[in-house]
Amino acid sequence: MRRQGWVLAVTAALGLWFFISIEPVLMPFFVSMVLAYLGDPLADRLEEKGLSRRLAVSLVFLLLTLIIVLTLLLVIPLLGRQIGQLAQLLPAALDWVQVTVLPEFRELTGIDLGTDFDQLRRALLDNWRETGTVAATLLAKASKSGLALAAWIGNLALIPVVTFYLLLDWDVLVAKLRGSLPRQWEPAAARLGHECDEVLSAFLRGQLIVMLCLGVIYAVGLTLLGLKFGLLVGLLSGLASIVPYLGVIVGISVAGLVAFFQFGDWLMLLAVAGVFGFGQLVESTVLQPKLLGDKIGLHPVAVIFAVLAGGQLFGFTGILLALPVAAVVMVVLRYLHEHYKNSTLYDAGRGPQDEESP
Repeated sequence: MRRQGWVLAVTAALGLWFFISIEPVLMPFFVSMVLAYLGDPLADRLEEKGLSRRLAVSLVFLLLTLIIVLTLLLVIPLLGRQIGQLAQLLPAALDWVQVTVLPEFRELTGIDLGTDFDQLRRALLDNWRETGTVAATLLAKASKSGLALAAWIGNLALIPVVTFYLLLDWDVLVAKLRGSLPRQWEPAAARLGHECDEVLSAFLRGQLIVMLCLGVIYAVGLTLLGLKFGLLVGLLSGLASIVPYLGVIVGISVAGLVAFFQFGDWLMLLAVAGVFGFGQLVESTVLQPKLLGDKIGLHPVAVIFAVLAGGQLFGFTGILLALPVAAVVMVVLRYLHEHYKNSTLYDAGRGPQDEESP
């Protein structure tokens, strides 16, 4: 048993080293795996209605493609226009802060931030001019290396291909993985796999839908108020909601600043707060109970740590992987904690019969 433990530990260490080494090529496979995982339940339901697996997968794949393409066609042009408007208004906003905000802050606190802000202002404007638009930056970087551009296009082209084949053979792969487990581990592994599936489905399906709904609520509400960059601020606030309360804090701060700068009316700040308050009410009373319940249960500090650790280890791919992996680790830790509480290590007075009882 001790030798098997060492073999598992060395295998896990080698696996981690291998994944860190191939991190640049993991992104398309991870995205494909997530899309296949999201689409598999619908494909299974279509199969139950009498469709072949290939036809069911083709319909699900077509549906996913239409959703992604329509989202890109509708949202990206609007975001592009608002980012362009933000670029045009950035100098005026910085001037307003320098002329209006800093003198009032100096009168209230006696602290003069003029010199520091001048340096910050010059740095922001210089970097903004050098950066230009997002598309121009990406093209400039890609043009420096034809190989990098080809690799980037190749990764994008891989995603639909890998997604289709993973979705086609998803149930077969899961069955083969379960069948290859040692027989004495299979019941515990099946239980852990079921609990991980519940947590991952709650996160990937539930949390993403919650983020999307909040982003739409914030974006529509801010746009109806006539707030500039309402769509941009709303969607970014929805994405930031992946960390509890971060979306509200970021959204109210940015939208409140934009509203005060645009309207100069304190009532608009109350209206902005009302939009985010309505979003939080919908989340707490409808979205969270219906879509998530208490299945994820990750503490906000654990969420922040997981995102930072994932980014440090695997870059952008690690940020995408962080929360799903953290959710699985949470399930494993709960399982180990349960066994620890039922062991003689925790309670030396526990007898063998007590140890075996649930």
